Amino acid sequence: MSGRDSHWIVGPGALGRLIALRLAARTTGGVEVTLLGRRRLPATQTLVTPEGERLTRTLRVTTTDNPPSRAPDAVHLTTKAHAAEAAHAALAARLPPGTPLVLWQNGFDCQPRLTERHAGPVLCATTTEGAFVAGEERVVHAGHGQTLVGALAGGHRDLAGGLARRLDEAGLPARAVDDIRDRLWQKLAVNAAINPLVARFRIRNGQLRDRPFRPMVEAVIAEVATILAAEGVAPPRGEGLDGWRTLVWAVVAGTANNRASMLQDVLAGRPTERDAILGPLLAAARRHDIAAPRLAGLEAGLGPARPAGRP
Repeated sequence: MSGRDSHWIVGPGALGRLIALRLAARTTGGVEVTLLGRRRLPATQTLVTPEGERLTRTLRVTTTDNPPSRAPDAVHLTTKAHAAEAAHAALAARLPPGTPLVLWQNGFDCQPRLTERHAGPVLCATTTEGAFVAGEERVVHAGHGQTLVGALAGGHRDLAGGLARRLDEAGLPARAVDDIRDRLWQKLAVNAAINPLVARFRIRNGQLRDRPFRPMVEAVIAEVATILAAEGVAPPRGEGLDGWRTLVWAVVAGTANNRASMLQDVLAGRPTERDAILGPLLAAARRHDIAAPRLAGLEAGLGPARPAGRP
């Protein structure tokens, strides 16, 4: 990925617009960015940085029904997990074989299926960047994080390295990894400990550090740690339960001012990623005959799953 690349960002929510505005504004040589969604957003978009600065750019915007005629160098699928496969189906026939696809979904649900289905290389990205939508023309970058990129089977190393460099140049720290499958499980653990609780109690991430929420987070971490140990997934920092605790509380601190994506969905009356985040963990618990009452309670507390729509 060098020179002036063309990137399609499919699903212009908080994460999609964060990626688009950073890519368009900061990379060496420039990037041609197009936002695609179910409806057309205003072309002029503003990013409010964690430091309070305002970055305004005019982007190309269109709908998934009317994509650009020029084929992209990469397609970033930034829809929610429940809408990812429909979004891919809407565009797949318009993409030349071999077009790279980058999946940014939370959880570990659609990634294996789209990796098999897409007619080209597929990378998965997991990020701890925090962002939320503050209107049709503004997105708030609420907390700095890191992005990891890789293929589920560990291939496409050059492609992953090139994308990581692009993101890094754009002010979104990133690196390529060979173990993205484990990294997705690790991000799933973080999301399970944070998102359902902040969505249920309508709080920002940082409030989880206070009572009565902190003991709730600790209880979820303990349950998740037991499940992932049975799955053979190790925490990235430390050993056992302490490793998972370190990981989760580091993300809470780094995104303290953020409104988690699940909370944003609940407040807007949209479908949540409940099934993509809690579903794989509960399925693993059943496989290993592990009781998971707290995760099951969080799933029930978020209400019934709603049908997925288009991006």
